[in-house]
Amino acid sequence: MKSFLSGFASILAVIVIPLFFVRLLLIPSFPAVEYRMPGFPDDIYGFSREERLKWATFGIEYLLNDAGPEYLGDLRFDDGSPVFTEPEVSHMLDVKIVVGQVLTVFRVALALLVALGLVAWRQGWVDAYRLGISRGGWILLVLLITLGLLAITSFWQFFSAFHALFFEGDSWLFAYSDTLIRLYPIRFWQDVMIYILGGSALTGGLLGWFLGKTVTTATASPNQG
Repeated sequence: MKSFLSGFASILAVIVIPLFFVRLLLIPSFPAVEYRMPGFPDDIYGFSREERLKWATFGIEYLLNDAGPEYLGDLRFDDGSPVFTEPEVSHMLDVKIVVGQVLTVFRVALALLVALGLVAWRQGWVDAYRLGISRGGWILLVLLITLGLLAITSFWQFFSAFHALFFEGDSWLFAYSDTLIRLYPIRFWQDVMIYILGGSALTGGLLGWFLGKTVTTATASPNQG
């Protein structure tokens, strides 16, 4: 049972850490930060930064609220034309469903990880719990380094493969002049990947090293003195 708890903690750590960073970026204020990053491209079709931020915020809020597709579908520019086309609204609905599923996995995995910690504390298995998270951190680091190398080699192929896992056909492809691409260009997604992969890899490595070190120290202590 002790070894099972440790192994399960490793699996949960691999899930919780990257999904934590996904959730961290799903805040309406994130585009405001991203648009101000050095070298972030302007919208060649005419959106000002303020306009871009306004519509991008609607998009992220939609992913997290309980509203239906009309939340985006009813948005209009000053001339009365829709901000998002029907295919764009349909894709955002697909994204909303995927985001909901991902966040559910995150909450369940986090709750299980906390519950395991409580069990480990009550049973005196804290070292096994720490070791499990430490191993999970190292496993995650190796996985993310591999994914990062693939992304660096060909970001577009990596990006396409990622979408193929969650969306059917080419429903996620749009023209450069469409609102979704103007709000969230390829640079936006490159930075998102860097934040998630980089933050998760750093966290995994730190947890792997620090928790592994504490377990080693605790194990060695009884033999000293």
